[in-house]
Amino acid sequence: MSLRIPFNKPYMTGKELYYIAKAHASLHLSGDGSFTKACNEWLQTLSGSPTVLLTHSCTAALEMSALLCDIKPGDEVIVPSFTFVTTVSSFVMRGAVPVFVEIRPDTLNMDEKQIEKSITKKTKAIVPVHYAGVGCNMSAIMKIARAHGLRVVEDNAQGVMSKYKGKPLGSFGDLAAVSFHETKNIISGEGGAIYINDPSLKEKAEIIREKGTNRARFFRGQVDKYTWEDLGSSYLPSEIIAAFLYAQMEEAEKITATRLKIWHRYHEAFADLEKKGKLRRPIVPKECKHNAHMYYLLLNSLKQRTKFIAKMREKEIGCVFHYLPLHDSPAGRKFGRFDQDLPITKKVSDTLVRLPLWVGLEKDGEQDYVIENVLKILG
Repeated sequence: MSLRIPFNKPYMTGKELYYIAKAHASLHLSGDGSFTKACNEWLQTLSGSPTVLLTHSCTAALEMSALLCDIKPGDEVIVPSFTFVTTVSSFVMRGAVPVFVEIRPDTLNMDEKQIEKSITKKTKAIVPVHYAGVGCNMSAIMKIARAHGLRVVEDNAQGVMSKYKGKPLGSFGDLAAVSFHETKNIISGEGGAIYINDPSLKEKAEIIREKGTNRARFFRGQVDKYTWEDLGSSYLPSEIIAAFLYAQMEEAEKITATRLKIWHRYHEAFADLEKKGKLRRPIVPKECKHNAHMYYLLLNSLKQRTKFIAKMREKEIGCVFHYLPLHDSPAGRKFGRFDQDLPITKKVSDTLVRLPLWVGLEKDGEQDYVIENVLKILG
């Protein structure tokens, strides 16, 4: 059934269809047209990354990252178990063994203190995930990576517009992947991008993104014809996606500010419930500036969460849980390993619930209605 207040409602700025029409009028709807280039430049300015390439999804950016890290069968990649499947499967597709580590109880990000004990001679990369747009401890992670000669790929799917110690997320590792899926802050339905912070990987990234050819160099006039040079696939988005996305980028500051107001309204409303031990609110370390990607509550048990989601649905409010532990999934047990128990991952997976958060929720008393029902059900 349709809900009075869905979990997510994709936001449009008003210019998306106009820009799509402009893309059509340009007679260039395939990849790497003027809107794609404008999006790349916007992301480079935002992140400080020397090279950003738009992709058709964050998954595509992660698959490109696995190729750029030269992942071979038997190589190991350190990942959190509490993440979306393609954080891991993108590397497994190249033959990697994912080594799952525990998350921190405060931010729910990869616990940097658990990384070093999982490093072996086979370890090739570390893939931290910035959960809810709150940065991992990148200072510690980069120090560990450099000490062991490892690549770092930031899964920054949720972190566009977020910072760690004043620096944009996605700008720390050798590579980073971002998402513009319809559930993200800035959207294009599907879509993503790869940040290439190591300049030595730029040319190879262009080849991988262009089906394994040097087509990008051909269009720059650097070669008189292009040919197949390496592994690759069709990772470009169309100009229609890029045109829609650019309209969102123009309003990114406004979108983020609106979401932060909604986030803080939730946070203030549930402070008393936290004091009474009914739930735990999100924790954002002082060195992190987040983008209000989501607002979640940690309840006390799986039973309580199941009952809560059902009761909220009775009130026509869409609330959802999040990731199931990958280390305990059929594919996780088949392809990966973990050298430690992961009780925090299991507990968080059982008890986390996400509340509706989208631009427009703050109007017409809709957020007040959500808050009112949370207080009634949990209070």
